[in-house]
Amino acid sequence: MQRFPLRVPWKSIANYGLRVPEIGRKNGVGFMETSRFYGTAEGYRSAESVPRPVQGEIVNALYSGDRNRASYLLSELGGGSRALQAEDFILILQYCAKTPDPLFVMETWKLMKEKDVEFSGRCYFLTIRALCKGGYLEEALNVVSFLEENSDENATLPMYNNLLNACVQTHSLKYANECLHLMERQGLGKNEITYALLLKLAVLQEDFSTVKKILKECVNFYSLSILTLRRFIWTFTRLRDLESACAALQQMVAIAFQDYPSVTKTAEGKLYNSRLDIPMPCCDKLILSRHSHSNNIVSPSDAEYCKEEEDSGKTERWAKTGVDAEEVRDGGPSVLQKPISRQLMKLLRWSFNDIIATCASMQNLVLAEKLMSQMQSLGLELSCNTYDGFIRALVSVKGFRDGMEVLKVMQLKNMKPYDSTLAAMSTSCSRGLELDLAEMFLDQTLQCPTYPYNAFLEACDTLDQPERALQVVAKMKRLNILPDIRTYELLFSLFGNVNAPYEDGNMWSQVDAAKRIYAIEMDMIRHGIPHNHLSMQNLLKALGTEGMTKELIQHLRVAENQFSHESTYIGIPIYNTVLHGLVEAKESGVAIEIFRNMISCGYSVDAATYEIMIDCCSILRCYKSACALVSMMIRDGFCPNAVTYTALMKNLLIFDRFDEVIKLLEKCSSDGIPADIVLYNTILNGASDKGRLDIIEFIIERMHREKIQPDPATCSHVFSAYVDKGFCITAMEALQVLSLRMISLEDDILEESRLEYENLIFSEDLEAESHIIEIFKDSTNLAVALLYLRWCAISSFPISWLPSQSPWAIRLSTDYAFGLSG
Repeated sequence: MQRFPLRVPWKSIANYGLRVPEIGRKNGVGFMETSRFYGTAEGYRSAESVPRPVQGEIVNALYSGDRNRASYLLSELGGGSRALQAEDFILILQYCAKTPDPLFVMETWKLMKEKDVEFSGRCYFLTIRALCKGGYLEEALNVVSFLEENSDENATLPMYNNLLNACVQTHSLKYANECLHLMERQGLGKNEITYALLLKLAVLQEDFSTVKKILKECVNFYSLSILTLRRFIWTFTRLRDLESACAALQQMVAIAFQDYPSVTKTAEGKLYNSRLDIPMPCCDKLILSRHSHSNNIVSPSDAEYCKEEEDSGKTERWAKTGVDAEEVRDGGPSVLQKPISRQLMKLLRWSFNDIIATCASMQNLVLAEKLMSQMQSLGLELSCNTYDGFIRALVSVKGFRDGMEVLKVMQLKNMKPYDSTLAAMSTSCSRGLELDLAEMFLDQTLQCPTYPYNAFLEACDTLDQPERALQVVAKMKRLNILPDIRTYELLFSLFGNVNAPYEDGNMWSQVDAAKRIYAIEMDMIRHGIPHNHLSMQNLLKALGTEGMTKELIQHLRVAENQFSHESTYIGIPIYNTVLHGLVEAKESGVAIEIFRNMISCGYSVDAATYEIMIDCCSILRCYKSACALVSMMIRDGFCPNAVTYTALMKNLLIFDRFDEVIKLLEKCSSDGIPADIVLYNTILNGASDKGRLDIIEFIIERMHREKIQPDPATCSHVFSAYVDKGFCITAMEALQVLSLRMISLEDDILEESRLEYENLIFSEDLEAESHIIEIFKDSTNLAVALLYLRWCAISSFPISWLPSQSPWAIRLSTDYAFGLSG
């Protein structure tokens, strides 16, 4: 018998289960040479029937990346005079399935068809596997269809499982439906791997009803194993069904400690069920009518399923486990009947971790705590994954301080928290406006998602600290953290304007703002992120705040064009933002034109739109138009509120019609609309400008009777009015009373905190003002009140902590007891 030397990769030889010595390496691949090897998938065969050296040379060429040589050798293989058999291509197909190499397998398939090679089941299997792993699902489906219609071979369940698995990996529901239809038409059963893949498809479709039907069929055909329950728990957690997941978990625990589960570990470290997995036959009532085009398949309805559950009891669907589905709420079983293997402990821990992670996303801390307690009672090791889910659940409910306590426990165990744990901690710190802690956790992450950075930027926006936000943006770029649309929404809010809210925009600030906005928009284009409604609204708000009306209109047109192309309604909030910016810039004519276009185009304007335009009438000095807008507003079903009355009063105050303002205030009260501090400050501002001390004193007394606390603007208006009239002592007395009322309206509360506040007010420290601002940074009114009182003290004005006994307060109470006429 003639013998040929064989030269093939070591890994390919190992797949045949043959032990041969490796004598050399080439391009990182081990090779062997022997004149005695003629192995195939079926065993040793003669070289006369199987030209193994040619196959080996083709595979060698593919491993080395020389595809031209591989194609040439393949054509040489087909160009011989000898009739080819399926075994002549097994090694090539095996390489293509393993690599994968779907293009070369199609080239091989074409040659085999040209040479009329009779395909074996193994050829079909390897071909389908190569196509599936390479993402050529349509071609793989065509092979399966061809096998069913034109071959003596039958498509086997592993072939279909390979195709279903590829559909799951690529989220190709269309091909999955066709595959399932072929399975049903062939009458092919299902094994546990098939059911596992069907569960993944149901998760992709978020179809919980199909999961219930799969569960029912599994219970009917199988005694549920540990691995099957593990798959169901994974499915339930992805569908956010904690109750079903906990019920499955308790059965899993019961089986683990009462039976001898047959879970084995493969050479690659994967866990599998070693019991015989016999495919279940196809029956009339299958679970996949949703996926199938066949009208002959009838699935039990949801009503039938619910009725069966109700009749058999809540936990009977878990196949007589003897464990109550509610048992987890009491900590679960705590006594170990018998020791279990490390593999089972790992499976249990994974399932516990999945449910705890879902508790984090659903903010169910109570269940997460009970599951942690049960894990400890069962002797399951708490891993970093366990702590990750638990800490995320904890901080979502209780905040970062409790999370830091758990991190200390991890530190004692020498466990390093995951990046997701640190990201959750940073996000919680940002929501608590603790920027130093939030940044510390961000610095510890290696690969952090975008959301904790967005939370930090949002906190900077709340605290008005754009400089701090700029440092974090630079860090994101340095670490290649990709921004999302939420990032840009916050960047426009943080950096879109320069002076606001402290000063009005000017030529210099407008130039700076334009550069910032341009830079942010260019970055959006670079990352391929288009504007959404909120990012565009924040941009327009920044332009309006800076008084950049020309750019405001230009960007409005851009927004109209973009959202119309996307068939998206531009939204009234965007128009309201533009109208508000125009009114603030005194561009009443442009605002009116846009408002008329909105009405003519059939936009359903809201109450805010009317209130902005009523405010616009004060620029036009046209109270009749304001009243007409109020009538339109009521006709459209919007009831006037405090903002509406405030806008109307601004129109009246222009003409010094204080009597009508007071009447309007009385009507607001009689209509049951509570006046707010903005409304009262509007009246005080107008009265201060006109020197109407009677109106000011009446409003202050009315505010006190209605228990509305003043704010810094109130103090400013009142103080300025008295000083302008030359009543400086009264101004200081009024400032003191209003400052104390800013702190509290109750004398008892003022007396309780008197010592603490006096230490700050009378402090001789040069940094006393800075200390006050720092201590009360979260309460601006309180900080301003203490600064006003400190100023009074420095001006040698005695401070009384009983504002109700102030002569000024007593006089106002007496003079305006019965209204303004008193």
